[in-house]
Amino acid sequence: MKRIFAGAFACAFALSATPALAQNKPLKLGGILDMSGLYADITGPGSEAAAKMAVEDFGGEVLGRKVEIVVADHLNKADVSANIARDMLDNQGVEMIFDVAASATALAAGEIAKARNKLIIFNGPATIALTNEACGPYTVHYTYDTYGQANVTGLAAVKSGLDTWFFLTADYAFGLALEKDTTNVVLKNGGKVLGSVRHPLNTSDFSSFLLQAQASKAKVIGLANAGGDTINAIKQAAEFGLMKGGQKASPLLVFISDIDSIGLETAQNLLLSEGFYWDLNDETRAFSKRFMERNRQRPPTTAQAGVYSSVLHYLKSVKAAGTTDAAAVIKVMKETPVNDMFAKNGKIRPDGRMVHDMYLFEVKKPSESKGRWDYYKLIGTVAGNDAFQPLEQSRCPLVKK
Repeated sequence: MKRIFAGAFACAFALSATPALAQNKPLKLGGILDMSGLYADITGPGSEAAAKMAVEDFGGEVLGRKVEIVVADHLNKADVSANIARDMLDNQGVEMIFDVAASATALAAGEIAKARNKLIIFNGPATIALTNEACGPYTVHYTYDTYGQANVTGLAAVKSGLDTWFFLTADYAFGLALEKDTTNVVLKNGGKVLGSVRHPLNTSDFSSFLLQAQASKAKVIGLANAGGDTINAIKQAAEFGLMKGGQKASPLLVFISDIDSIGLETAQNLLLSEGFYWDLNDETRAFSKRFMERNRQRPPTTAQAGVYSSVLHYLKSVKAAGTTDAAAVIKVMKETPVNDMFAKNGKIRPDGRMVHDMYLFEVKKPSESKGRWDYYKLIGTVAGNDAFQPLEQSRCPLVKK
């Protein structure tokens, strides 16, 4: 009888403890990152550090659950990204996925998250498809996109008289979208596109592509690529003498880490658009100082700053919603303005686009820089509603016309 009562008591205790144990399970947030490839400096270990900073600044736990950051390297392969997303959501208990650097990998992971009704927040990828055809009820495109980059950089260039373009385009979803969106801006404002050439992702030799750009005699060589491809294209364009010959390279998605790799001697006078700069104001400087202490004395890129902001916004929304249920959390995220070092009065629209101000910068001359990372001069601020695709133009099925 004693054994029977002891067994019954143990069973009852186990059943009563199950909800508490579930409640105390860690809340896992998963980063799908480029940890080793051409976008590693843009996102990679820096995005992991930014996410962990956000968790620590929030207090380390929410709803009685410790918050954990788990990350994986997608190797810039869409199928690997999809498999990681599937494993995180199905086997690891991840509730939200963040970053997913690169557009093809983001589109793949986005479909997995959508099928499982889980939140996914994009910081590294740029393709406008993420808030158009590939949008989802729990999808947020937080940091920048091809439309915004084209609209800010392309428009400024054409208005300054740089009205004939030739594109060097990375041959995948991101590059094609960036070329298309910039072409629309150039043509809409009276410019002309004289041609384009597509190059493989992560190529080391741009010589044949640059010769075609040079032969076009276009005033602007639009670089519809990113990371290592942008760095190599600009360095080799300088070696070929394209800039000295009067042509201007225009990187359409570039980061401070890229400018550091290129060097001011070559990068000086480039016009570029970013959503964040470490030296913009006291708030960005304070955040960046803390970030640099954990990231090899390198300031945050726009993508990494976006990771910090979006993870913090998510955790605040979980707390306000009182649950990790995606529908409840996304409702709070969309109702609550984003106000932090990354954005002021940022707003997540029905299509998932987080609208915030964008900035037009010019790269300083070596004589103007006070030292490493002092690279940008602010030329102008473009309000979010003017920078990003208008909601009425969205092709997202969730947007009511």
